[in-house]
Amino acid sequence: MKTFQVSIQETSNNSIIKFEINEFITQHQSFEFNNIDEAKKSPLAQQLFYLPFVKKIYISGNFIAIERYNIVEWKDVQNEVAEQIETYLNDGGIVVEETATPKKVPVTVYAESTPNPSAMKFVANKKLVTTSYEFTSIDEAKLSPLATELFHFPFVKGVFIDENFVSITKYEVAEWNDITMELREFIRSYIEQGKELILANASKVLNKTTEQLDKSFDELDDISKQIINILEEYIKPAVASDGGNIQFTSYNPESKVVEVVLQGACSGCPSSTYTLKSGIENILKEMLQDKVSSVVAING
Repeated sequence: MKTFQVSIQETSNNSIIKFEINEFITQHQSFEFNNIDEAKKSPLAQQLFYLPFVKKIYISGNFIAIERYNIVEWKDVQNEVAEQIETYLNDGGIVVEETATPKKVPVTVYAESTPNPSAMKFVANKKLVTTSYEFTSIDEAKLSPLATELFHFPFVKGVFIDENFVSITKYEVAEWNDITMELREFIRSYIEQGKELILANASKVLNKTTEQLDKSFDELDDISKQIINILEEYIKPAVASDGGNIQFTSYNPESKVVEVVLQGACSGCPSSTYTLKSGIENILKEMLQDKVSSVVAING
């Protein structure tokens, strides 16, 4: 069974292609290699340098970016390179040895208010996770060392981690003015030190691997699939910008009721009911016409 899957992403520079991986391959650290000698502590980079067109390799988080010499075009070789990387990773190959020195990339984190007065969004300048995670207690947070540490702050009620941000929901005992800087600096320092944010097996335990998600999607009826696609394309980007997430739970073809779960800043937000009814429900009714009667959040 494949654990790692590689997808090809073009960049603004036609000499450079990004090979994006569905799991993190470094602990939020970045490495740059200009030749095979520099890559001594990266067996994967060394293997890639044997390809005569490889000029420079950059490994960071969940992707490998490769710059080519002009002797080939990427369209002629990119699929073979993606396959080579995928096979190497799935065979348990070492990406970078622990003693390798990462390239120092400053981590910045800024705080952003959300429509939920109890939630604050902390946005980082790098990718943190490949899928979203929500933790509402320290017991739930066992799969996330970062969330576990955050729950040691007595005012932290919930932690939601998405692609490049952490949303924190607080108890009323504290005011954001008094705790925002402390939380921001804690998160920034934690990421910069290359500490583990989410345990490597978390996505598997929580049924969030690409394979598990694809399998559960394939088992759904056609209307449910359409609903998920609409949520992904039209709703989730806007909800993420507010520090939250919406997750499809079920669709009842008889009552035509769609059930969802609100996460992060959206959970318990005073304006979430309005968003559900005048936003999400209207979009689904408009796009699926008589297939949807109402949208209900099962967590409020």
